[in-house]
Amino acid sequence: MKNSKLARTLGLTLTSALLLAACGNGGNDSAGESSSEGSEGSNDEQVLHLIETAEIPSMDSTTSTDSVSNNVLNNVNEGLYRQGPENDLQLGMAAEEPTVSEDGLTYTFKIREDATWSNGEPVTANDFVYAWQRLANPETAAEYAYMIDGVVTNASEILTGEMDPSELGATAEDETTFVVELAKPVPYFKDLLTLSMFFPLNEEYVTEQGNDYATNSDTILYNGPFELTDWDGAGLSWSLEKNEDYWDADVVKLDRIDVDAVKETSTALNLYNAGEADRMILTGEYVQTKQGAPDLLSQATSSVFYFKFNQERNGEETPLANENIRKAIAMAFDKQSFSDTVLQNGSLPANGLVPAELAVGPASNEDFRAENGDLLSFDAEQAVEYFETGLDELGVDSLTLEMLGDDTENSKRSLEFMQSQLQSNLPNLTINLRNVPFKVRLDANSKQDYDIQLAGWGADYADPINFLELFETENGNNKSGFSNPEYDALIERAQNDASDLEGRWEAMLEAEQILLDSAGIAPIYQRAYAVLEKDYVQDLVHHLTGADYSYKWAYIEGK
Repeated sequence: MKNSKLARTLGLTLTSALLLAACGNGGNDSAGESSSEGSEGSNDEQVLHLIETAEIPSMDSTTSTDSVSNNVLNNVNEGLYRQGPENDLQLGMAAEEPTVSEDGLTYTFKIREDATWSNGEPVTANDFVYAWQRLANPETAAEYAYMIDGVVTNASEILTGEMDPSELGATAEDETTFVVELAKPVPYFKDLLTLSMFFPLNEEYVTEQGNDYATNSDTILYNGPFELTDWDGAGLSWSLEKNEDYWDADVVKLDRIDVDAVKETSTALNLYNAGEADRMILTGEYVQTKQGAPDLLSQATSSVFYFKFNQERNGEETPLANENIRKAIAMAFDKQSFSDTVLQNGSLPANGLVPAELAVGPASNEDFRAENGDLLSFDAEQAVEYFETGLDELGVDSLTLEMLGDDTENSKRSLEFMQSQLQSNLPNLTINLRNVPFKVRLDANSKQDYDIQLAGWGADYADPINFLELFETENGNNKSGFSNPEYDALIERAQNDASDLEGRWEAMLEAEQILLDSAGIAPIYQRAYAVLEKDYVQDLVHHLTGADYSYKWAYIEGK
């Protein structure tokens, strides 16, 4: 992650030694002119106005899966660690670094005694025990449960119903002593603890709220730098207010952050130009209108976007279960043209699932993406051959498929481009578009109620497995019907054998080749953001893994 003031070139990179050592998986026409209306009140009042591109789908830290929710959760709650301004791990609810057993399997954490919930109760070791048991409990049906599966002792057996959640290897010795027993050495274990699914939960409060828990800003407890307010569970606006009881409140300078979800770039730009927004993401042709402006920043990300092909719907195979049909679609659209004409924000064509500059090999010291190369590229002629073969195998002359995406302006333009490309390059293919609110798309994904879906993934932590495990047969995020025993075996090896780092690396390289050779997905682009940010916004931290942003250190100066 980098401070936004340093992220002014697309050369921003994430260089990370592949988990092989523990790592420390969302304008003003007068260039650079600052508005005097961006934040309400006097010059001493610290109020930041931000634009989001979608509503909050869920504020339940155990079950949320999207970037919008996790951005908010990262700023209103806190785990044992949090990411710092320089991509470093900083102590959160942990009072000090844990003691670790000689075999690297037992971690003993001390919970800081000055950590409190927003209802005044202390944050305790049992809050972590309860939250982690809830994550592993199969009745919770948390899509992110795979993050604890095979990591914490007995988590796998609990998830399959063989053991009770109370048998999880996460226990409280006393109010401030939290002990974690790992099922195997996990080099990136501490990085996982910055993620929302590992945040603590107050058991008494969650139980008391029942089905109402986390349905609006009044049914959640907070232990982070801010508290969520004015969120009704479905609305397009909310606020974050400084949490005066946060243990590190002296570092937090912002009094409040007002957020509006705006799905049309033109509307967001009008708000920014009028001084009613201090920062926004610019898309499409709007980027060109701001070229050369000092307030136009480039923000690299680890997010890769791709088409998910649903091979099974309502218990029956779909035409996308045919490998040749998938390959045809995956090769029938011009990724470079898409990046240049639709996105126009510095995003790069992707020909693999794992993003560039995420991690390097233990022996080769070469970037994963460079080492595995381009695996599924644009080739219109080859696409036609695959499509004709696939139609013959299906015994049909033509095919009609639906493409699912969000209802934002950028998503609509993206799907329209893809519709045109696919219908032009693949005769006898008809693509119907379905643009829905973000929350509705996530629900459709969970139910596998789609044909082709424009989806994406950003790294939770800096390791290729965070992307590759998504398409393991039993992974809760798969939701596509892709299943390959050889692929699953390679993923299991990479997840469970940290003793042979080079062998693990080779297993991940081979797994990606299997996924792409069979067009299990169709990679499209690695995202970069073109961002407009007022020059008085300081130290708004952007992360390349985990949640996108931290506001703990942000402030307004010189406005």
